[in-house]
Amino acid sequence: MPELTIDVKEAESRLRELLEKVAQGEEIILTESERPFARISPISAPAGPRIADLHPGAFQASDDFDAPLPDAFWLGEE
Repeated sequence: MPELTIDVKEAESRLRELLEKVAQGEEIILTESERPFARISPISAPAGPRIADLHPGAFQASDDFDAPLPDAFWLGEE
């Protein structure tokens, strides 16, 4: 994946151009005082639509799944 390094102050004025580069697959590294601190990278498209109930029975929730947690948990006593 091609990579471009740019100072954040310059990136502010070139945001639209940089986003177009990201859309084309390029990765942008933002720097401040010549130190890298953030990365802008493209997000891959999902493989396809999700299918409901694809694996029936693969997950079993316990009977108390949505029961409130005990006070001791919230007070840090457990």
